[in-house]
Amino acid sequence: MDFIKGNLRRILFQGDNGYLVGLFKIKEANEENNDVVNQTITFTGYFHEINDMDTYILHGRFIFHQKYGEQFQVESYERCQKEDRDSIVEFLTSGLFKGIGEKKAQKIVDVLGKDTLKIILENPDNLILIPTITKKQADMLHSTLLEYENSYQTILFLTELGFSTKDSMLIYNKYKNKTMDTINNNLYQITYDIFDIPFKKVDTIALNKEYSKTDNRRIEAVIIYVMTEICNVIGHSYLLIEEIYQNTLKVLNVKIEEDLFISNLNSLILSNKVVKDNEKYFLFEMMEAEEYIAKRIKYLVTKEDIMIKKLEDKIELLENSNQIKYNEEQLLAIKSSQTKHFLTITGGPGTGKTTIIKAIVNLYKEIYKLSYDDLVKEVVMLAPTGRASKRISESTLLPAYTIHRFLKWNKDTNKFAVNEYNKSEAKMVIIDEGSMVDVNLFYSLLKGLKTDTKIILVGDYYQLPSVGPGQVLKDIIESDVVPVIKLNYLYRQEEGSNIIHLAYDVNSGIIEDTVLTTNQNDLIFEQVNSSLVIDTIKKICMKHKKDSYKDFQVLVPMYKTINGIDNLNKIIQEIFNPKSSKKKEITVGDVVYRENDKILQLSNMPDENIFNGDIGIISSIDKKEIIIDFDGNLVRFTPSNFNKFKHGYAISIHKSQGSEFKTVVLPIVNGYGKMLYRKLYYTAITRSKKKLYLVGEYDALKKASLNNNSDIRRTTIKDRLIAKIGNNA
Repeated sequence: MDFIKGNLRRILFQGDNGYLVGLFKIKEANEENNDVVNQTITFTGYFHEINDMDTYILHGRFIFHQKYGEQFQVESYERCQKEDRDSIVEFLTSGLFKGIGEKKAQKIVDVLGKDTLKIILENPDNLILIPTITKKQADMLHSTLLEYENSYQTILFLTELGFSTKDSMLIYNKYKNKTMDTINNNLYQITYDIFDIPFKKVDTIALNKEYSKTDNRRIEAVIIYVMTEICNVIGHSYLLIEEIYQNTLKVLNVKIEEDLFISNLNSLILSNKVVKDNEKYFLFEMMEAEEYIAKRIKYLVTKEDIMIKKLEDKIELLENSNQIKYNEEQLLAIKSSQTKHFLTITGGPGTGKTTIIKAIVNLYKEIYKLSYDDLVKEVVMLAPTGRASKRISESTLLPAYTIHRFLKWNKDTNKFAVNEYNKSEAKMVIIDEGSMVDVNLFYSLLKGLKTDTKIILVGDYYQLPSVGPGQVLKDIIESDVVPVIKLNYLYRQEEGSNIIHLAYDVNSGIIEDTVLTTNQNDLIFEQVNSSLVIDTIKKICMKHKKDSYKDFQVLVPMYKTINGIDNLNKIIQEIFNPKSSKKKEITVGDVVYRENDKILQLSNMPDENIFNGDIGIISSIDKKEIIIDFDGNLVRFTPSNFNKFKHGYAISIHKSQGSEFKTVVLPIVNGYGKMLYRKLYYTAITRSKKKLYLVGEYDALKKASLNNNSDIRRTTIKDRLIAKIGNNA
């Protein structure tokens, strides 16, 4: 690791999370970098405080940025003690200490000497020796300097414990002057309060700090960690005591008696971190979210319908202007969208959900005589993913947003700026791809909307549930007490879509052999055994080498095994983007990335306007930086966030939700085991718009279509809706 010593010259950029970009004048450096001494360079990193009066030693490394040139990337830093007279005078007159001008500062240093700051910290009464310094000023100087020094020492203490500078700042910014008390009282408090610091990191530091493995504070933190992980991974809203206990033992990595476990669980219940409802154990936030969702829906569905004069006439005018004739189901959905305060519209692919959304918006505009500008203020269209929001925007010619973007999510705090204290002015919100919306996100959305805001939830009941906990759309539909319009008429079936036919067959669990044994223009089943899947996919890829990277997609249910995503990505990369002396490349772990590679984004980066599931192309690679082009949006990645993307030639079916591709290649083999289930393959098949290649074993597809037992989630929104609304709907 390199180091440079010097002074801040200017801050160029400062984020809310302590991230800085600035100019730094170098006075000293390690031998390998002597050529930069006396130069002013750009630096980046996380800082609790930095000013132009102190001298700092920055630890990190030099990198080369394609746009901004050479930079020093800071990993940690330390502030040098002030010893010379001029620097102490400059510090005292910096504005940090009110009422201290240059003359007073000089008098202080003349009397107290090079140890001025140390002497003030020891006892403010030492300042009374200075003429013209009042007791009030002495106390102010002492308290301000003490706070300034304590914050720095606290950050230093946290980094010495094992936290990164960024983590240390997150901790200090959360607890401020109570940081040391919090850390000394219960280090695991961090796991409850700061979502961005992994539990395992805190646990490792706590154990190194001589916490016992059976410390009650640790057991309680592990219980919360286990409950959170199970809910996030499996999707449950609540858990049963035995699964909490068994998983707690695994994480603790030490045997504890059940009585000790129950004692700590009860302690969490008393402190409202866990809620017990009969035999159901909820994290408090999860129980609160499901209860709030049910209450809000009850309020909306029990409100009197909105009366609109000559509604049928207005719909007829809409049909004439768009040269379209809506079927009975669509007409009911369009009417209900204007009269109901909460409505769910569900249907499979090819049933016209997008057509209805366009009609709903256009009819609303006509009913209330809105200009385009007023329409986009009153009606907000949302989707869980960036690609889904782009698709709905393209079809309606109106702006659409991801739910995170609409709520103005701050990734550093995991908070939304649009919330119960700062609500949106929208009068109607349409949410597409509703099956992908989890409990926590829907709860946050409802809190950010005014109580009377009309909500229309659109989605496919049979698709995969959300990645996060819960099954909001499914629970609402199955409650049977909320207005739901089910679209069954297949428009794409009229066009002879074998893909749609197959999707519905898979969903019914009955696959007609003729669909797969007779290859059609849009549906081709390459029946091969598991060992020939890769060679078959390679041949298909060769046929489609000239396709746009957005149009051709291989979808796979799992990452490992020879027919998994990781292996397929390496193989397909050599077809679409082989090694070339004209293309730079970089190795990350065992993965080689090269210019022109297809890339899948793995996490939300709202500041960069890219989101989980977005697909881009590597524009350039320079030293240890990768520039990825997401539809013209060039985003820079450094080694610290290389884990936020991976190759996108083959992607998981889960990651494809909310997207459509002209051509999809879908391998299916018995080796996929537990990933052979109905909803997964139904979702995969429905991602294809024009052409679908199935590659693999026929009996594996049959097995998947018959398996409707996977992904069963324990949730309570359905039961809460039934209890609250009952027969009043």
